[in-house]
Amino acid sequence: MSLVIYTLILIPLVKYVSVVLWANDDGEGGIFALYSLICRHAKVGLLPNQLPPEERMSSFRLKVPSSELERSIKVKERLESSLALRRLLLMLVLAGTSMLMAEGVVTPVISVMSAVDGLKVGVSGIKQDQVMMVSVAFLVILFSVQKYGTSKVGLAVGPTLFIWFCSLGVIGIYNLVKHNSSVLRAFNPVHIYYYFKRNSTKAWYALGGCFLCATGSEAMFADLFYFSVRSVQLTFVFIVLPCLLLGYLGQAAYLMDNNDDAAQLFFSSIPSGAFWIIFILANMAALIASRAMTIATFSCIKQSIALGCFPRLKIIHTSRKFMGHIYIPALNWYLLVVCLVFICSISSINEMGNAYGIAEVGIMMMTTILVTLVMLLIWQTKIMMVLSFSVIFLGIEIIFFSSVLWSVGDGSWIILVYAVVMFLIMYIWNYGTKLRYDTEMKQKLSMDLMRELGCNLGTIRAPGIGLLYNELMKGIPAVFGQFLTSLPAVHSMIIFCCVKYVPVPVVPQSERFLFKRVCPRSYHMFRCVARYGYKDVRKENSQVFEQLLIESLEKFIRKEAQERSLESDGENDSDSEDRVNSSRVVIAPNGSIYSLSVPLLAELDNFINSTSGPSTSRDVEAEASTSSTSDVEESLEKELSIIRSAKQSGIVYLIGRGDIRARKDSWFIKKLVINYFYSFLRRNCRREVANLSVPSSHLIQIGMTYMV
Repeated sequence: MSLVIYTLILIPLVKYVSVVLWANDDGEGGIFALYSLICRHAKVGLLPNQLPPEERMSSFRLKVPSSELERSIKVKERLESSLALRRLLLMLVLAGTSMLMAEGVVTPVISVMSAVDGLKVGVSGIKQDQVMMVSVAFLVILFSVQKYGTSKVGLAVGPTLFIWFCSLGVIGIYNLVKHNSSVLRAFNPVHIYYYFKRNSTKAWYALGGCFLCATGSEAMFADLFYFSVRSVQLTFVFIVLPCLLLGYLGQAAYLMDNNDDAAQLFFSSIPSGAFWIIFILANMAALIASRAMTIATFSCIKQSIALGCFPRLKIIHTSRKFMGHIYIPALNWYLLVVCLVFICSISSINEMGNAYGIAEVGIMMMTTILVTLVMLLIWQTKIMMVLSFSVIFLGIEIIFFSSVLWSVGDGSWIILVYAVVMFLIMYIWNYGTKLRYDTEMKQKLSMDLMRELGCNLGTIRAPGIGLLYNELMKGIPAVFGQFLTSLPAVHSMIIFCCVKYVPVPVVPQSERFLFKRVCPRSYHMFRCVARYGYKDVRKENSQVFEQLLIESLEKFIRKEAQERSLESDGENDSDSEDRVNSSRVVIAPNGSIYSLSVPLLAELDNFINSTSGPSTSRDVEAEASTSSTSDVEESLEKELSIIRSAKQSGIVYLIGRGDIRARKDSWFIKKLVINYFYSFLRRNCRREVANLSVPSSHLIQIGMTYMV
């Protein structure tokens, strides 16, 4: 009993509630939230698609380490300079995510089956096969109602769980009073030493079953977006933990007087008059816990998709108020099928418990490693505290993992195979995506070629706007050359549009689009990066997206014209240039430094007024400045009219789909991975343009194959 008590205190309370919950990413928890937090502070992502302007987004900003904290800077430099460390970090994250998905399979199965197993106590003659069939029916119902979201049933979840935990506490007190209150001596940790001294190897085997009392801790962190950190901490400390301790102590007291009821300990310890009420509550709590774990799996997969580590899937947002309420149909039914296979393959609760322990301890070890990095890199915690956290908890979890791993031959190996399959899917997708991006970067069209083609691009420029979708962040993609050679004409305005998910939860609408000219002004070609956070809801249709994009383009052109005007003014007065440059830095109240591309207009007006004087030479310069300003304004109005005219002519989506194939001289494994596995995933994943509901009449798609 001492092992159970101190496992509950050390893992859920000390580690998760006191430390890990604070390592959230703007309220988002889970393995990938930790990874995105680290990616925001150090360039550890393997895809070379981070642009400098991302670091100036308001939600991207972090406090810069001070010069005194050299340790944090050295850790950051070490991570950024070592490709091996970056790959190792990604593999740890993918391993943790695969374990979380395995837990998303085991949790519904073992929770529902354990609750339904109470029928053996309440109804005589119930067999294991009948319990399994009822559990299968409950699982089918559970996954069938996932698409209705949590808002419709959320009001009943809180009261149900509160009554459930209070019932555990009351039953525990009842058993302590009725049977044997001497189990309270288990709070003395010396009994752990005596237990291992008496049993040695058997005690080590029992660690796996003991660890099951701490399961659900990772789900508490992954589901953090539903609640604040403080509310989770208060609820756990004052309700969950006391009720769990009382419940386990009461079961231990009952077991001391009834050794024969160990197989059905919980339901046997319930007073006969309250059995069916507690049975119903247990099943409701099991369904709620299973649903919470499934939603946590959805959230983690959404984050991994956004960070380029999982094939794109259709994501449905089930709530208009809360962006975290999502439903992934393909993943939901996939989890149901795996759950049914798992429950039919392993009918023993003990074997399921071993599988549950493997998945839970595996993801806990990955969380410990990532939180240690957060403490070193971002929190800048004292080294002794970092070492204490990592050594104590990683040591405890390794000991537990060795215990549950020893029983892998009992049937729990199935969950390890499932986790390995999910890991390979994520790793192959990330590997293929990186390889394709690197190849597209190497084969992008040169600016010399574009200058040789001229502003007409060697073809006819027809009225309209062409939105060329491609995943390239910089330069002109090679697939654009295919459009020039395959189409009889191209649009008068070309916008290379790339949808990118950045490692922040939400990107403000005002910072959504990042524009840049690709060629000289007469070419009317722009680069646009549409940035989304991994919690952003992409519900806009094509018309809304086009409207937002054109408005942002017009703002960019106006800002560019304003900068040209200011530069022409600066050529006439070098002193004014220095003072304008000094106005381009703003220090926010939180200490963050903002670099503005355009000076503040109020400061500029004050400066112009303060520098005006009766000098004749200044009057001449003012006349020249006025002339250049009028030219800039005339050019601005002309370009804006071209944009409006092109928009009225229509917008066509040019989809450049780049595929990769392994060279003939490549290794067999590379050919297998790229030509078959990655190609299969890419053909069956959801395309980016599918979120915009673009009519097929407005789509032109051209593919291009790269040899890697």
